[in-house]
Amino acid sequence: MSTVMRSTCQMARVAVLLTVVAGCASAPVRPTGPPVLTDPSTSVVAQGLTETTLRFSGHLTSPGAAVLERAEYELVSDGRVVKSGTRPLGLALTPGAPLDVEFQEVAPYARSAEDLARLGDADGTVLVALRGTLVVRAGATEERLPFAASRTVRVPRPPVVVLEGLEGARYSAEEVQLNLRLGVRNPNPFPLRLERLTYQVGIAGKLLEEGTATQADTVAAASTGVYPVEISVTRATWGPEVRALISKGALPWTVKGELTGPTLKVPYTLGGDVKLNVSR
Repeated sequence: MSTVMRSTCQMARVAVLLTVVAGCASAPVRPTGPPVLTDPSTSVVAQGLTETTLRFSGHLTSPGAAVLERAEYELVSDGRVVKSGTRPLGLALTPGAPLDVEFQEVAPYARSAEDLARLGDADGTVLVALRGTLVVRAGATEERLPFAASRTVRVPRPPVVVLEGLEGARYSAEEVQLNLRLGVRNPNPFPLRLERLTYQVGIAGKLLEEGTATQADTVAAASTGVYPVEISVTRATWGPEVRALISKGALPWTVKGELTGPTLKVPYTLGGDVKLNVSR
């Protein structure tokens, strides 16, 4: 074989080798490793007397194409699991691009009046959390990423029944009209739903009036709902000694009852003396 032919063959072999090496060098490298969750946090979306809405958020990054299928979660309040479940998500993950992950859940942190009272004995706050597992699927491979994020919220406080006002008008020696205003104070930064406010009014030891001052009402955040009650003190309602009672110029009174709402039961008792004005 001539020198020229040998040189040509060698150059051809070198060219083929360079082509193979170059092809290997430019071939894409398949990304490896599990998805990574960063910046997990929990925020309070809404709060009520007995329940709260929590939102979990974070950033999920996958080295390859994948789908965030679901979140398996527990909602924890004051160290106790109050709700658990699964939230379908179905979010596509683009390789290397952070995905905003977000979902929210509602759960009670007080299931009874006793729970509410127990929370009220705390130091003013309660720790709530969302924790669980994010399930990511890439082909036949399933990755499970644990997550947890918590925060403190202000403990809800029960409402208080108070006397907002009481006036007594004497129309005659045997007739007095009392105008009583019961107040329901909501000390919380959220509206308070009421089912009913009952009352029993006594004058000088005798029960004169009982009933319901309100039903299915809502007291605005950090406000007081006022509910009037009218009582007639007469011979027919109190008895034949009503003239002597009214002549004293002041009437001893008591009112007691119960305020109820969703997971709420607040008994109350109020009392005192009301001075009588002359109505003309």
